[in-house]
Amino acid sequence: MSMKALVCSALSDDLSGVGIEEVPLPEPGFGEVRIRIRATSLNYPDILLCQGKYQLKLEPPFTPGMDIAGEIDAIGEGVVDFVVGETVVGGMRFGGFAEYAVVSTEGLQKKPSHLSFSEAAAYQVAYLTAYVALVRRANLQPGETLLVHGASGGVGMAAVDIGKLLGAKIIATGGSDAKLQHVLAYGADHVINTEQGFREQVKALTDGRGADVVYDPVGGDIFDESTRCMNFDGRLLIIGFTSGRIASIASNIPLIKGFSVVGVRAGEYGRQFPEKGAENVQTIWDWVRQGKTRPHVHAELPLNKSVDGFRMLQQREVIGKLVICPDR
Repeated sequence: MSMKALVCSALSDDLSGVGIEEVPLPEPGFGEVRIRIRATSLNYPDILLCQGKYQLKLEPPFTPGMDIAGEIDAIGEGVVDFVVGETVVGGMRFGGFAEYAVVSTEGLQKKPSHLSFSEAAAYQVAYLTAYVALVRRANLQPGETLLVHGASGGVGMAAVDIGKLLGAKIIATGGSDAKLQHVLAYGADHVINTEQGFREQVKALTDGRGADVVYDPVGGDIFDESTRCMNFDGRLLIIGFTSGRIASIASNIPLIKGFSVVGVRAGEYGRQFPEKGAENVQTIWDWVRQGKTRPHVHAELPLNKSVDGFRMLQQREVIGKLVICPDR
């Protein structure tokens, strides 16, 4: 038997090596289940993976896709906590842009009933990234000022959502006034369009002190300017480089200004510290079950439009998360 999947057959900057193919239907092994996928969210690392620019290096052919939601349709030996027909969500490093996927039950959660498949698939990667960044790495405190760059993207909106929950004052930035209005409605206290810079406005909004925590998935010029509006004892979080330029900094700048530059790899954090990693995942799913957090889904696309979705993400057309639904 076979299934349709998005396959990266060759690494390429323009994603020309990515397309839909018929591949063998996977069978679950010991401790695994097979999921009929109803939704897979698109994350920026999926694009980097297909370009060969992500920290995880895979040899083609492979199928990208990290966040999935669907129904269990087959169970391997040794599985006792899940049954066929149960609706679940799972996080994986790759393999999600397909009609079916096999995953270990260790990476599964039962889907919260109040979330759609698309909302459930849009949740874990973005919110786990924001949680590890703000809680584990920055130790964000109530009343501190959190500056969120790329705030209308998936990981940006997750940071706004969690930052608000943690009691921070949130300044959100982006390059579109229209998209920033969505972020303002989502819980940001202030928004700044970065087309004309943001340093002076951040300073003005913080009585000259600057931001206590900066959440930066953009890099490049945004990182450079962020170093000039940091409060003493601040934490500048490196989430990613969607601008395409990896920034650098002279070591005397954080020394003199008294702030820290902190790298964030949420998945690797969990692999290095398994107990804390399990706590991280449990906490974010507890929050969403309690109605304290909720992801924002921009649009749903069929599997054969996956590459179009990649390009929408590259061109910054997405507010929140874009989701691929194989049965559309």
